[in-house]
Amino acid sequence: MKHFLRMLIQICLYFYCKFLWRCLKFVMRKLTGRCELQRICYNTKPGASRTMKIETSLRDSKSKLLQTSVSVHPDAIEKTIEDIMELKKINPDVNPQLGISLQACLLQIVGYRNLIADVEKLRREPYDSDNPQHEEMLLKLWKFLKPNTPLESRISKQWCEIGFQGDDPKTDFRGMGLLGLYNLQYFAERDTTAAQQVLSDSLHPKCSKFSKAEWEKKRMDKAIGYSFAIVGINITDLAYNLLLSGALKTHFYNIAPEAPTLSHFQQTFCYLMHEFHKFWIDEDPMDIMEFNRVREKFRKRIIKQLQNPDMALCPHFAASEGLINM
Repeated sequence: MKHFLRMLIQICLYFYCKFLWRCLKFVMRKLTGRCELQRICYNTKPGASRTMKIETSLRDSKSKLLQTSVSVHPDAIEKTIEDIMELKKINPDVNPQLGISLQACLLQIVGYRNLIADVEKLRREPYDSDNPQHEEMLLKLWKFLKPNTPLESRISKQWCEIGFQGDDPKTDFRGMGLLGLYNLQYFAERDTTAAQQVLSDSLHPKCSKFSKAEWEKKRMDKAIGYSFAIVGINITDLAYNLLLSGALKTHFYNIAPEAPTLSHFQQTFCYLMHEFHKFWIDEDPMDIMEFNRVREKFRKRIIKQLQNPDMALCPHFAASEGLINM
């Protein structure tokens, strides 16, 4: 019986999507004198709410032109909008704001797809110790995090001091490739003071910036630290999967007036590192073996926040300067 009801619901949804919804759109156009794209742009405020509705409308359209518009080259967006206006028989002189709104939405939609490609390219590129640029980035990471401690040699147990597992960090980048290093260096360079503080707290959680009363309240006498670099690579994986799943569309469509860039992604990584550090302290795990549980709980919290169409993961640190455009 349950199987039959499920099948019936699926059939009803299919016919609704294929026929009833199209009929409803036809009726709405006749009543309002506006197509769906116009109604969205005129009735929905700029940001994720508008862009995601435009994206859905274009993707689900029966028109091939509208379907492919979400994946055009950025240089072709202006021409694509002209074609859409012509297809919908909309006079740009009478409706000048529509073209501007559509352009902003398409820049975000196309930019998000391109950002995925850029991030994926970095993730697939392995760390190469024979590449001078890779080596330079790694050494810069050390200098930003430990400016007063010289690195005795490239292969050294000192790397464990910033959270790598062994004496050669290249082995830790296998999962996320260069993307992990790019993010860690961005955090350490753009928000050096905060990155150094998080590193210090991860090594000595009892010495972090909490008052004595707060420590006693949270029972932090048993506070457990974590490996800064390894957690950074793990949070890179979290950010990567949020991007890939589309969960970060809410955030990027709300903060980037045009196409989201790699800098926006790295800024989001910085925010996630800050938030995870605070979350880890609040969770007060018994030992490091609870890391996966804490990470999963943190992931669910972030996803829940991103389900709010008005949500923007606005960080409050130096790395975000010049990037937030609400």
